[in-house]
Amino acid sequence: MKKQVLFFALLAFGLWFSACQSAGSEQNATTAAATTEQAAAPTGGGQASVVDENSEPNVVKVAVGSPDHTTLVAALKAANLVDAMANVGPFTVFAPTNAAFDALPAGTVEGLLKPEKKADLTNVLKYHVTTSSLTETMLSDGMTLGMANGGKATIKKSADGKLMINDANVLGAVKASNGMVYVIDKVLLPK
Repeated sequence: MKKQVLFFALLAFGLWFSACQSAGSEQNATTAAATTEQAAAPTGGGQASVVDENSEPNVVKVAVGSPDHTTLVAALKAANLVDAMANVGPFTVFAPTNAAFDALPAGTVEGLLKPEKKADLTNVLKYHVTTSSLTETMLSDGMTLGMANGGKATIKKSADGKLMINDANVLGAVKASNGMVYVIDKVLLPK
């Protein structure tokens, strides 16, 4: 009888020890996988570095995914605004195309991208953003928007539905997870 009790006690201890070993291995595997994912994640952290291929893209990812907005994306990076614009928002962004930046006087974009002009670049970029998510139906003719730089911009909406902000034509609109992106044909310049 004593041998049977000893046998069952050893068996129970063996099963318990084996379960602990297995749980420890799973935890180590989970820790190793998390460490590998962290190492593979882009440096710099911030909201813009979050990888999520299932959700609707945020305003930054909309711009990054557009071949017509590479200059805007470069400007956002130079002004260190990528993470701010990837946050929850909501934002309405009026996104000038590459052609809109190309239409500026020669040297303007290159000058604004210099580190010593970061404050000016930030001011221009923030003049393209309002801190609310405005759909086309919410925009009305003569409406004044307060922009993120403290300036004001005016919406023009014709009877046929043509939409403008200041003197820039709206070419299209894309809904994002944290707001709206309106593609425009001119760079908005604050006064």
